[in-house]
Formats: sequence, structure tokens, C-alpha cells
Amino acid sequence: MLSPEAERVLRYLVEVEELAEEVLADKRQIVDLDIKRNKNREGLRALQRDLSLSEDVMVCFGTMFIKMPHSRVKDMIEKDQDHLDKKIEELRKQLKVKVSRLFEAQGNPELKGFNLNPLSQDELKALKVILKE
Repeated sequence: MLSPEAERVLRYLVEVEELAEEVLADKRQIVDLDIKRNKNREGLRALQRDLSLSEDVMVCFGTMFIKMPHSRVKDMIEKDQDHLDKKIEELRKQLKVKVSRLFEAQGNPELKGFNLNPLSQDELKALKVILKE
């Protein structure tokens, strides 16, 4: 049986370790999704270079190759890209929260500038107009 102080330290270490594992798992998932997104980008570029839009193209699904219409394959890849972009963005937002909780649990000061968001296209255009004046 552990002393109350040892139990408190053990709970603290377990909490920090769990938070760190969550951060690492999310980072790994972002990398995996980004690799898939890059492969989709390669596929879209290959479809754009292929000038014969009327012909069917071969697509790999797992371990099978299936012949499908060019336009349908392009639509499928574009939808998958949109889904991947949304999922990656969602994971990045969650990652910021998890890293902040991890720093808090470790007793470290809050990261400055960590929750900054980039300017939108409209904000960027407005800023350029202001700076030109």
C-alpha cells in the first residue's frame, strides 16, 4: 500500500502520461491523413495530365483495381480531399487544446501565441487596402 503522497504523485504521472499519449496519437493521425491527402493530390494531378476524358481509368481500392469513368474518379478523390482537409483541421484544433492541457498539467506556463489563427482571405485583402493608403 502506497502512502497518500506517493498515490498523489502516481496519479499525477499517469495523468501527464495519458495527456502526452493523446497528443502524440493526434500528431501521428495528422501525419497519416496528410500522407493520404498527398497521395490523393498525386492522383488528381495524374488525372489532369490524362487528356482522354472519355476513357475509363484504373483505380486501386485496397488490393483491387477497378475500371471507372474518369469524371467519377475525379469527383471521388475531390470529395475525399475535402473530407481529409476537414478532419485534419479538426484534429489540429483539438491538438491545441490537448497541448494546452498537457502544459497546464505539467505546471508549465501557457504558450504565448499558440492559439493564433491565420487571417482569412477577406481580412488579408482589407489589410492590403489599408496598408496601400
